[in-house]
Amino acid sequence: MRKRFGQHFLTDRAVIDQIVTAITPVNDDCMIEIGPGQGALTRALTPHLRLLDVIEIDRDLAATIESEATDKTGAVRLIGTDALRFDYAAYARQRGTRLRLVGNLAYNIGTPLLFHILATLDTITDLHFMLQKEVVDRIVADPGDPAYGRLSVGVAVRAHRTALLEVPPQAFRPKPNVTSSVVRITPFTTPANITNWRIFDALVADAFGKRRKTCRNALAQWLSGDAIAALGIEPQRRPGELTPDDYVRLANAVTSE
Repeated sequence: MRKRFGQHFLTDRAVIDQIVTAITPVNDDCMIEIGPGQGALTRALTPHLRLLDVIEIDRDLAATIESEATDKTGAVRLIGTDALRFDYAAYARQRGTRLRLVGNLAYNIGTPLLFHILATLDTITDLHFMLQKEVVDRIVADPGDPAYGRLSVGVAVRAHRTALLEVPPQAFRPKPNVTSSVVRITPFTTPANITNWRIFDALVADAFGKRRKTCRNALAQWLSGDAIAALGIEPQRRPGELTPDDYVRLANAVTSE
């Protein structure tokens, strides 16, 4: 395990095959694998692709991947950078096509990376990520679910979300203390009707930062209780009870003021 990057390496061949089947790679896909680690998924993907780009910040692992690609497949191109800083939209423009993102994400970067990528979903065809199960539970959660929160809403207004399979700890080396899960995120063809995305994201973050309060109190700096009620939303409800569409109406009301 590379402790500074929080990596656990996937080794179970059956799980790897299931993930590749779910991804359904096609020869000309513009695919980027984030955090290839020791290359288990990389080696399973390359026979299906003309070229696979991989983002790897760990220099030792990157050198191994680059050497193997040069010696054996020639179908892997290393991008030696931090996935949290990489400009996916600029790269999609450079390649002249939308990106497909895949990866077994280190537990300590999964959520921040998703928020980084959410801003560029219009340049992405789909994402297939393996994450800690509790993170995937949050991504796919609906109102009223204890896991429902800022991440759920942030993804739900932008994309379809599907939990594909659970991956047990014994599928990794070293074995983590948690179960993992693979999620598919497919951006909507037509984005949600949100007037100002910056305001929307800030309002949702603020609401769930005060999730135990009523909406009247949690959103007091944004809208009055009467303004919330005028949108057909009961001000006494709590943030975790509102739908993504409710948050769209709230944010658009703030923008129009």
